[in-house]
Amino acid sequence: MKNSNKNFESYSANFKEINECAVDDISLELFYKPHSIALLLTSIAGVIYFSFVRDESSVDDNIWAGLLCIIFFLLIISVLSFPNGPFTRPHPAVWRMVFGLSILYLLALLFLLFQDYKTARGIFLWIDPKLKNFHIDMDKAYGVNCSDINAEKIWAHLDVFALGHFLGWAFKAVLVRHCGILWAMSIMWEVTEIAFAHLLPNFIECWWDALILDILLCNGIGIWVGLKICNCLEMREYKWVSIRDIRSTTGKLKRAVLQFTPVSWTHVRWLDPNSTYMRFFAVCQMVIFWQISELNTFFLKHIFEMPPSHPIVVGRLMFLGIMVAPSARQYYSYVTDSQCKRLGSQCWVYGAVMLTESLLCIKNGKTLFGQTQALNIILWVLVMLLLSVLCVYGFVAWQWYFNVEKSEGSPAQNRKFYPLNSENVEPVSSLSKSNEDLRQRSRNLSNGKFN
Repeated sequence: MKNSNKNFESYSANFKEINECAVDDISLELFYKPHSIALLLTSIAGVIYFSFVRDESSVDDNIWAGLLCIIFFLLIISVLSFPNGPFTRPHPAVWRMVFGLSILYLLALLFLLFQDYKTARGIFLWIDPKLKNFHIDMDKAYGVNCSDINAEKIWAHLDVFALGHFLGWAFKAVLVRHCGILWAMSIMWEVTEIAFAHLLPNFIECWWDALILDILLCNGIGIWVGLKICNCLEMREYKWVSIRDIRSTTGKLKRAVLQFTPVSWTHVRWLDPNSTYMRFFAVCQMVIFWQISELNTFFLKHIFEMPPSHPIVVGRLMFLGIMVAPSARQYYSYVTDSQCKRLGSQCWVYGAVMLTESLLCIKNGKTLFGQTQALNIILWVLVMLLLSVLCVYGFVAWQWYFNVEKSEGSPAQNRKFYPLNSENVEPVSSLSKSNEDLRQRSRNLSNGKFN
């Protein structure tokens, strides 16, 4: 009974560490007190003032004011009640509001899921009437005259979306922190573009655009820069001094800016030679789910006809980037920590958002998906499963080989081989050494020597 209670307390402590991480050292207590009564009085006073004073002649303005008031109160409730997840910088309240907005976004997706296409499209037109003048056929085409390669054409392909590729993969590298997994996702995404090119015209690219500009340059340099940032943050010494103990004004300003940097940096080890099959398939699942999340972006903007640079598209990408940061950390802890038995709240909400977006695309894109080439999709699913399993298995094998080489000094004759499932059996090399000692003793006895 005592052991079960201890295990429960250990599991609870590990879950709390990733779901509601506490601030270890509080230097300015004013910013970490709840102030619940003050927030309640201030918010009620603001609602009373704006609800009676503002002009109510415009129906659209009234709806916007009501929606903003709902968001405002949801953020207040988030700060007071919701978990902050695994992060505490720059302040736990920031990540509580991110979690609150994640729930709001999920509820909005669920609302749209129960509307027909005309109503859902009408909501977007109400938000931005300029979308009436845009049609998806007006989107930029990249796979035109691929045999005509010149500097001007290559420069034209290095547009703002190329910068988006670079920044996106640098950000993914900071989140995932594993070179092999990142390169696998990068290559698999190009395979995904080929499989869905018959549905999404902007997936049609020239071979040199996909292989050289995308994979090698934009994605590759982004991954390299992101991993370099990880190395710098990992080698950094984290010793935080209270802002009260800093005397100079410059030092106080520097400490205030450093509040927006991580409080510590965790060395990530997704794969291990001793990993279980569940951990192996969990990493494969993450790779596949990442592809689905990326696909949602292109299908949503294609089905509801929005340009790639529209604020709704860009805002969604930026918000998902913020949302996925704590989600990836919680998923990593759930996959690699045997003491963590529950998935973090933010990761759960992100999974629900990803699946709801996919359902929204499938429901409202019946005409588009009616043109689906079944063979392409079947091959895509098989290739995704095969590549994810092979890549992850290859990384595990490489890690095992690297560890053996590093621990044994690389000469094959000095390696120790252990029998399977025999923890208490001596290594073979140790047994051989014992036999050699026995032979030497027998020679000494035969020569009349005693030790």
